[in-house]
Amino acid sequence: MATLFVFLNWNEMVLQSLSRNQLFWLCQSGGWAVYAVLTELMIKIPSQEPWQVALPHLLLDTSFGFVLTLLLRAWYGRVSAQETRLKILWHLLVILVSCLVWTQWKWLTLQWLYGQMWQSMTWFDFGTWNSASLTILLTWTALYYASKATFETMEQRQKVAEAIHLAKEAQLKMLRYQLNPHFMFNSINAICTLILKQENQHAVSMLEKLCDLLRYSLYTDPLAKVTVAEEILILQTYFDVEQCRFRNKLNVSVVADDDVKGLLMPSLLLQPLAENALKHGMRMSQQSYAITVSFSQQNGQLLIRMLDNGKGFTEQADTGSTGSSTGIGLHNCEERLALIYPGQSSFSFGNRAEEGAWIQISIPQERPGLPR
Repeated sequence: MATLFVFLNWNEMVLQSLSRNQLFWLCQSGGWAVYAVLTELMIKIPSQEPWQVALPHLLLDTSFGFVLTLLLRAWYGRVSAQETRLKILWHLLVILVSCLVWTQWKWLTLQWLYGQMWQSMTWFDFGTWNSASLTILLTWTALYYASKATFETMEQRQKVAEAIHLAKEAQLKMLRYQLNPHFMFNSINAICTLILKQENQHAVSMLEKLCDLLRYSLYTDPLAKVTVAEEILILQTYFDVEQCRFRNKLNVSVVADDDVKGLLMPSLLLQPLAENALKHGMRMSQQSYAITVSFSQQNGQLLIRMLDNGKGFTEQADTGSTGSSTGIGLHNCEERLALIYPGQSSFSFGNRAEEGAWIQISIPQERPGLPR
């Protein structure tokens, strides 16, 4: 059973790699080659025909059948748009006429090879030869429509799969490009404030880091994955921008085990979470706000944790809501993970026992150039 399953999968992959026209010619050539071999084994050899007659007649018979079925294919295409009842009648009529023509061709070429032109057929020969021709043409017609239906079904499945893939890509891109205007406005306002205070060097430094962050966001493929080390670098750039705003009030720590820095993860996955923590987690009266991000391995998964010592999630957020109380960061992150790692990732969050909130992400380990 397992061998059959593998064979069917391989067969479907081969069929999908061929165009409809290539598939037809492959089946047409292979089918008539099989017909020639079976005719030789079951008819020519048992009848003890001399090879000077049997071989040329087999070639003429097979060639005529090959060309005849090509004509049938062209005719079937012409009548395909007609109503079903009329189309069936046309098919039966054309197959019967083709059967008579093919039988006469086989008989006349055989008599010609024997040097006995115009010898009439007996009724037994007429019935036997026409039955054989009719069987072959009906079989060819059935296989033609079966393969046509199979290929059309495969094309429809491929189009559906492509549509789903494109929708998934569009959704992922939308989630990645959904930058929070709150961060942009606050950063620009902070830069303007620094300029008014004539802290130009500080303003230039913050503007450069903001440009680096936006450049990375706009020019990095939203469907690509980056290493943990690269994600840490851009996350640190984001925190540096915010550090220019909050100064000594913000304390950030990003740590990663050496053996996970080369693992892959979705790009800019954590920036919305960090933004959410700063927007909703920090108390207005808080003198020191600490955020810790850690990367490690656990049970064959890449484990990412983000902790803070702010006010924590509201009761609405703890129940899984991602409304205005928590912003779009949690919702975007959870949706991206579900799309990229369907059924293979976990995303959870809650409040710490002492103070603040925690977020935990678990995704499959994946290294550059290696399958998961």
